[in-house]
Amino acid sequence: MAITVTDPRPIDRAEEILTPKALAFVEELHNRFAGTRNELLAARAVKRRRVAETGKLDFLPETKEVRDGDWKVAPAPAALQDRRVEMTGPASPAKMAINALNSGAKVWLADLEDASTPTWANVIDAILNLRDAAQGTLSFTSEEGKEYRLRTDAPLAVVVARPRGWHMQEKHLLVNGEPAVGALVDFGLHFFHIAKQLVLNGQGPYYYLPKMESHLEARLWNDVFVFAQDYLGLNQGTIRATVLIETIPAAFEMDEILYELRDHASGLNAGRWDYLFSIIKYFRDAGEEFVLPDRASVVMTAPFMRAYTELLVKTCHKRGAFAMGGMAAVIPNRRHPEVTAAAFEKVRADKTREANDGFDGSWVAHPDLVPTCREVFDSVLGDKPNQVDKQRPEVSVTADQLLDVQSADGQVTEAGLRLNLYVAVAYTAVWLSGSGAVAIHNLMEDAATAEISRSQVWQQIRNKSILADTGNTVTKELVERVLGEETERLRTEFGDEAFRRYYQPASELIADICLSDDYTDFLTTPAYELVG
Repeated sequence: MAITVTDPRPIDRAEEILTPKALAFVEELHNRFAGTRNELLAARAVKRRRVAETGKLDFLPETKEVRDGDWKVAPAPAALQDRRVEMTGPASPAKMAINALNSGAKVWLADLEDASTPTWANVIDAILNLRDAAQGTLSFTSEEGKEYRLRTDAPLAVVVARPRGWHMQEKHLLVNGEPAVGALVDFGLHFFHIAKQLVLNGQGPYYYLPKMESHLEARLWNDVFVFAQDYLGLNQGTIRATVLIETIPAAFEMDEILYELRDHASGLNAGRWDYLFSIIKYFRDAGEEFVLPDRASVVMTAPFMRAYTELLVKTCHKRGAFAMGGMAAVIPNRRHPEVTAAAFEKVRADKTREANDGFDGSWVAHPDLVPTCREVFDSVLGDKPNQVDKQRPEVSVTADQLLDVQSADGQVTEAGLRLNLYVAVAYTAVWLSGSGAVAIHNLMEDAATAEISRSQVWQQIRNKSILADTGNTVTKELVERVLGEETERLRTEFGDEAFRRYYQPASELIADICLSDDYTDFLTTPAYELVG
């Protein structure tokens, strides 16, 4: 065996996951598919440079027959017919996994990606928790003696696991001396240990696929699925995947992505925060017309965001796939009733828009928001499990509409710059401590929102943006000063010990990537080098 585990026991019971047979499967996945993955990542960079020079993206002429064709994805299995409320969150620690499964949501997005720091302990613990959950044995007892058990009085949420994106590596598994592909490690360990149990449970191995930029990347996932099902002797089509349309190039290839995965596809999701991050990243050096206003002012009713979501619903329902709405990032604060009331009002408005647009369900980030989301979709769906039958023939979206960033209301302000730097450092610090999802100012922040924050700062420096509230020009010197002030603010909020361990390294990392002349594609890539 040419696979090496650098740390075979990051947590208790790790040996139940890191078995010779499971590792042999991951090694086979890596040997078969890592080369194509590397070629596709290289192709991303080539295409982005070409697009940045013109400021244009368009629908692919070579795949027009796919877009015009009369085809549909495979019918959804019974367990995925009703997805009106989806709870999101990491699969580690066990307490959070149990709370998500017990939340009353139809589906739980069990996240090994943006809401999870990929420490080796977290990766293995997540797989272990998901295996125990599938077997019905997952439990947890807190230090205070409080017991957490899977509920038996109502159905548990159906698990849809999200592996890491194609770009991430797993440094704790080496294949022929090279780090394994993180996505293949997450998928491989999960599928090998849990797929057959899920089938016995009347469900199946279901996945969310993040951060893809082309239908060729979807084709690679389909090839992985075909091989994996054969490897374990499962019927083709047992796996079902929902693809997050959270990059701007993927928005131009929705039909093609579904087509490549048509035997395994169950839908697309409007991953709004990563989508904004992708627009900034893709057009970061394409001129002022691609500079977004402050993050907080970019709402889903902005014309370019409406074009994206309307196209997604139309595409999905035309192909018999589910259209899943985006994250409600606001979260309740039980200590402040007025904050909670405002959060519920925002969630209700957001989910009402999605349900009326034809989405079949949507995401929430906190169990307390499940009833609100369910109530909204119940009022639209009634007794139906979904509204795939709601076709949108009146929708016609052009390339220019998808790229009309200037249609967003709002301004670039120093208050927004300050908030971006605060969030970027605060989130990164918590990420370095091992937790990938954190509440900041009553919003659930994950890697996507931190990516938007630091990318806006880099783009504003590049374009010498003028701040509407102060008249200052965004320069490296201004960013250094504001970053220093926000970092000091975090020191006073969290204390010297936490500051030294997490916030200071986070601030230094954010300074490096915001002030560098070269853009860092993913914040989590250099951050990963700082965690165990």
